[in-house]
Order: sequence, then structure tokens, then C-alpha cells
Amino acid sequence: MLIPMNRRDFVKATALLAASPLAAPAADGAAEDTGSAIPEYQKPVFNLPKHFPAPVKIAAIDLLQSGRQFFVRTRSTDGVEGIVLTKDMEDFIPILHRRVIPHFLGKDARDLETLVDDVYIANYKLSGQAFWCPVAYVEQSLFDLLGRTARKPAGELMGGILRKEIPVYLSGSGRDTTAEEEVDVYVQGVAATGAKAVKFKIGGRMSGNRDTYPGRTDKILELAAKQLAGKVALMADANGSYSAAKAIEIGKRLQDMKYLWFEEPCPWEELSETKKVADALEMKVAFGEQDSSLWLFQWMIENKVMDVVQPDLNYNGGFIRAARVARMARKANMWICPHNTQTGAASVNILQFAATTPNVGPWMEYVSRAAARKETWYTPNFEIKNGVIPVPTGHGMGVEFDPDFVKKATVVKA
Repeated sequence: MLIPMNRRDFVKATALLAASPLAAPAADGAAEDTGSAIPEYQKPVFNLPKHFPAPVKIAAIDLLQSGRQFFVRTRSTDGVEGIVLTKDMEDFIPILHRRVIPHFLGKDARDLETLVDDVYIANYKLSGQAFWCPVAYVEQSLFDLLGRTARKPAGELMGGILRKEIPVYLSGSGRDTTAEEEVDVYVQGVAATGAKAVKFKIGGRMSGNRDTYPGRTDKILELAAKQLAGKVALMADANGSYSAAKAIEIGKRLQDMKYLWFEEPCPWEELSETKKVADALEMKVAFGEQDSSLWLFQWMIENKVMDVVQPDLNYNGGFIRAARVARMARKANMWICPHNTQTGAASVNILQFAATTPNVGPWMEYVSRAAARKETWYTPNFEIKNGVIPVPTGHGMGVEFDPDFVKKATVVKA
């Protein structure tokens, strides 16, 4: 098993290797020894310590609940707090309390990369969305804390701000709609937000080639061609609906209709089937939202399983792990367009990530049904105008929660 290094150890080891005879080029005809190389997915991506002259000790991590909303709040020994709104928390509470929080308490938040690596080592048998979501929420809350400590936006801690506003594509409708309703969701969404791209749900979701109801996908493609083609970029998401053969058939239709990408055509675990689709089509295949293995992302990128890389910022474990996937994709000249089903304050992670990542695709995913919703208990409102959302510029993650709203929240015990 490879043991992750923290940044200080990595830099030191690299310097020693460079000065060593082992660093000399191999003689002609000799095989190059790459067995000791640190894998791409384990190399550090951020240099957090450079922003802080002194340790930032983690004193407390709490889970808060207000109605149906959950928050993770972190606090340093200096009294600085970070807080983020979560998604899909209720089922993960025991893992957060028993496996994740104890690992971070008392540690130096500047070593966040090492802490995220080490919590996996301690709990690798639990690896999956139910484990990585709690880790991601703690990590993102600590980025908020660190940014507020340094009085900088989180994006500055992640390498610097490259974009001040993020173009989004509308997504997130369900298969409870008729074909007519599905297309109308996006016609109305484009009119309300100025979005320049939309993504339809086709097929039946992990359905063995069955449609939600007979003819729904055909009707969506027909109506979308009449009402939206040529006006906005079109994408389609099958959520694992098809066999490779059927996906290739559907994909060629999408290709002829100039769709930008075809997402998750085959069941997500069936990598060989997805690769068959990617090999057979000229259009882009997007994939990766269910995955949380960095080694597997590297393998999929190297083996061209997909053309657009889609880790979820929560399911995959947070900013650090997504940034490592982005680095792999960048070396292969691939877009990274993280999967996202969050809106409002919970969606700030997609904006901060896109603001700092060089190879993000032309649009980030945003849920259409909530695009115009406004809340009063946090700012900013994340309103889409002319197809873009401004990146919050405040310290940390850039979201300010109403103190009275947070004060009324209940601390959820283990």
C-alpha cells in the first residue's frame, strides 16, 4: 500500500531524489525505473502552509440542523469559524461523527491535504459516497475557516482566481416529466436565465435499455430540435440507461444532431461498456460522477473511457481530490466539468472550483428548477443572469449566513 506524503515530506523527498545518482538518465538500452515514482493522484495540489505563518488548530467540528437543512461548522483554537451548507447528510451522520470528525480534531488545518489522504487510509473499507460526502463537507468547511483566517477567498488558497463569473448549463430535471414538460423546463429556464446550454434526461436511469415510458426519449429529441437547437448547446444524460450497443445507436443520433456530449450512457460500473461507446462516437462522452477512486480516474483518463471528466465535488471527497483529478485531465487535454445537483449556498463549491481550475469546460452544471429561487437567510443569492453566476468574493467560501438563522439551528449529536 502506498502511504501518502504531506507537502513538506513530498518536497523534501523530491529534492533528495534530484540530488541522488538515481536521478541520472538511464543508460542507452536500460529500462527506466519508474516503480518508485509518486502516482499523479497522490501528489499535492495546493500549498496551504504558505498562506499562514502559524498553525491553524482545529478545535471543534459540529453538525447543525435547521429544518431540512444541514451545516458543517468548524472552529479553530483562535475562534475563527467556517460553515458550509451540505447535501444528502441525514443518512451519513454516524460516519461523520464516528469516522471523520475525530480524525480532524486537534490537527493543523494547514495540513488539510494530508488529513484528507490519511482519513481515507484509516477508513478505506468504507470508501464510497457515504464516506466521501462527510469528508468533503468537513474539508469545504475548513476551506471556509482557512479563508476567513487568512482573509482571502477560498479560491486564492487553491492556486488563485482565474474567473470572476462562471457560465452554467441548466440541468437537474427528472424523469417524472413527460417529454413535453422536460423540454419546456429548459425553454423556460433559458428565457429566465440567459443560459447558453442545457442537458436533458433521456432513457430510464439504470434501466436496461427501457425508456421512462415508450417514446419519451424520441419525443424529447424531436421537440428539443424544434425549440432549442441552434439557440443553445444541447447535452443528454442517460444515467446508465443503455447497453453499449444501444448507447452507440442513441449516441449517433445525438452526434448527428450536434449535441455537445452524451453523459453516462452505460451503467457507471461497466467501464468497458462506456469505453466502447466513447471509442465508437466522434462526439464527447462525459462520465465519472459516481466514482471516488483517484487511481480509477487516472486509469479512465489514460484509457480514454471518457472525454469529459465529471467527479462530483462531494461524492469524490472535496476540492483537493477533485483538483487532483483536474490535473490528470489537464495533462490529457480533457475538460473537467464536475457533476452538481446543488443550488444556492450549497452550490458555492462548484463556483470556487471553476474559478480556480484551468481546464474546466465551457459550462458548469446548475439545477434548472431552482435557478430563479431566492433565499433570505444567506447572501449572495446565486442568481443566473446572462447565463453566468458571479463567484462570491468574500473571505473563505464567500457565503454569509444570517447569524440568527444559524443560532436557531440544533447541534446534531453522535
